[in-house]
Amino acid sequence: GSLTGINLEVRAGELVVVVGRIGSGKSSLLSALLGEMPRARGEVAVRGRLGVVPQQPFILHASVRENIVMDREWDEAHYRRVVAACCLEPDFAMLPSGDDTVIGERGLNLSGGQQARVGLARAVYDRNDVVLLDDILASVDAHVAKSLLHGVVLGELRHRARVLVTNQ
Repeated sequence: GSLTGINLEVRAGELVVVVGRIGSGKSSLLSALLGEMPRARGEVAVRGRLGVVPQQPFILHASVRENIVMDREWDEAHYRRVVAACCLEPDFAMLPSGDDTVIGERGLNLSGGQQARVGLARAVYDRNDVVLLDDILASVDAHVAKSLLHGVVLGELRHRARVLVTNQ
C-alpha cells in the first residue's frame, strides 16, 4: 500500500491511536516509521530508542523470562511490574516451571494471546522512548484487552511516545 500526505509527530507521554479497516495501511504506517518501507519522498525521524510490538512477535527457543528480558539488564522489580501489567501472572502459574518454562521451537507452545503478551512484555521491559503497537489487543479477550490498555498502554508506557494501530 502507498501512504501519502501523512504528517505525524508524537511526543513523550503522548498516545496516538490509528483505527482503520483491515488492509487500510495501518501496518504500512508502522513499517514506514520503522524505516522498513521505501520512501518516494519525505522523511521519517525518530528521536530515541524505538520498540515495536508486532501482531505476531518472534518467540525464541528459551525460557519465557529470557523471551521477555532478552539481552537487557535484569531488574526484578521492573520485571514483576511488567509481568503484572501484561496479565502474565496467571499464565506463569499454569506453566510447568513458571517463567523458567522453555517455549518456542521444540519448547512448550503458547497460545496466540500468550505470545502477544510476551511480545508486549518484552517491549515494555525494554524501556524504549517510542513504542509502536501493532493491533496488540486483537488476540486477547475483551477482559484482558481492557487490562492491557489500562495496565500497559495507559500505565507502564504512559511516559513514552506510543502509536497504537487497531481495527477495533
